[in-house]
Amino acid sequence: MPTEVLVRVEASPVNRVDTFVRSGAFRTPLTFPFVIGRDLAGTVLRVGAAVTGFAPGDRVWCNSMGHAGRPGAAAGRVAVPADRLYPVPAGVDPVAAVAVAHPAATAYLALVTHARVRPGEVVLVIGAGGNVGSAAVTLARAAGARVVATAHPRDADHCAGLGAEPVFDYRDADWAAQVRRACPSGVDVVLDAAGVNDLTSTVGLLAPRGRVLVLAGLGTTPTLPAGELYLRDGAVLGFVISHATVAELADAARAINALLADGRLRARTVETLPLAAAAEAHRRAEDGLHGVRTLLLPTPP
Repeated sequence: MPTEVLVRVEASPVNRVDTFVRSGAFRTPLTFPFVIGRDLAGTVLRVGAAVTGFAPGDRVWCNSMGHAGRPGAAAGRVAVPADRLYPVPAGVDPVAAVAVAHPAATAYLALVTHARVRPGEVVLVIGAGGNVGSAAVTLARAAGARVVATAHPRDADHCAGLGAEPVFDYRDADWAAQVRRACPSGVDVVLDAAGVNDLTSTVGLLAPRGRVLVLAGLGTTPTLPAGELYLRDGAVLGFVISHATVAELADAARAINALLADGRLRARTVETLPLAAAAEAHRRAEDGLHGVRTLLLPTPP
């Protein structure tokens, strides 16, 4: 196609949302036979006649294939629409970049596009030790917000190193009261990366006009304390990255590239598997790989 770029894939991460698409839990138009995979990093091989801004040899990444009628990224070569492709910053390893791209884009779109976080606001990240949670701490701090977090004690130092202070043990039955004491004026934004969606607790923590982001926990059915919500002028916002527009994804990519370039954004733990092990990678994703990013590596030509 004249508007596409042919990319030789070096790595294709596995995301939990990929398992939702494959299983049908997230309904979206698919082409058959269907290639799985949302993300890729690689090298430009050829560009379509209508494409500007890319040339053969460029290192690039993408995080929006594999749904809405687009074939997936888990392949040796993929034709990517040029407006969904982004340059890898100079000096940054493409594989390291794509390892963090999807969680970071999710966090950016949740915090900036939907919650409209502002400098000086207080952000509570629930599940800050995971991939999206860690990226959310980094991005909220980059936006000028104060960040408090909940996590497993084994992740506390990691979260504090990213800029969360204090970090509470999510297993503590009194965690919400601890947050309230640490943030007596309330929390402006709650991002629940763990997908627990305990609205009974989180709505009660909100500052006036506070926002709760629901971006995980597909099977949860929480109780909404509507009275508390409207008395606080609060909002509960549902968000899924699969519905993001091309312009929103590009905005997130610019922010991600800036943080990659200055070394502030990186995946916590990366494991690699051959492309032929995609089924095993999906099984691991469904079981939950806390803080681990699994990358599928095509066999070099």
